[in-house]
Amino acid sequence: MIEPGIKTTKRLAVIPARGGSKRIPNKNVKDFCGSPMITHILRTASKSNLFQKIHVSTEDESIREVASNCGFPPDFPRPIQLADDHTPIMPVLQYVAEEHKNRGETFDEIWLLYACAPLITAEDLHGAAHLFQQHQGEHPVLSVTEFPVPI
Repeated sequence: MIEPGIKTTKRLAVIPARGGSKRIPNKNVKDFCGSPMITHILRTASKSNLFQKIHVSTEDESIREVASNCGFPPDFPRPIQLADDHTPIMPVLQYVAEEHKNRGETFDEIWLLYACAPLITAEDLHGAAHLFQQHQGEHPVLSVTEFPVPI
């Protein structure tokens, strides 16, 4: 059920999760508090009931398997040329949007949710939706928080 006050909008959540992390190998599927890291954001996105589709953008078989086992099999793989250390996020989002459009699926909003953001709650997502709606979708919403350095 969508929270009262949030208009019905067709939203796509894109969770980019490539397999080539250098600092923390396999970070997207590493155990975090009892389950693979990526499953936390998948469950949160699902629990929010804000998204008509949740797509994990990955080229990695183990990430695809974890997402599928959690109930979110990717509709299509990410091309390997969009999965290197130097690819910015916008081409990945554009690719996902175009692939869905080619499949006859269009969305009013496309949200970027990071695989390694296990502390985001459904309430946080609802707050972002309210904020975005308040500004008639004219301003992007980005969550930021302070941490002591080094973390």
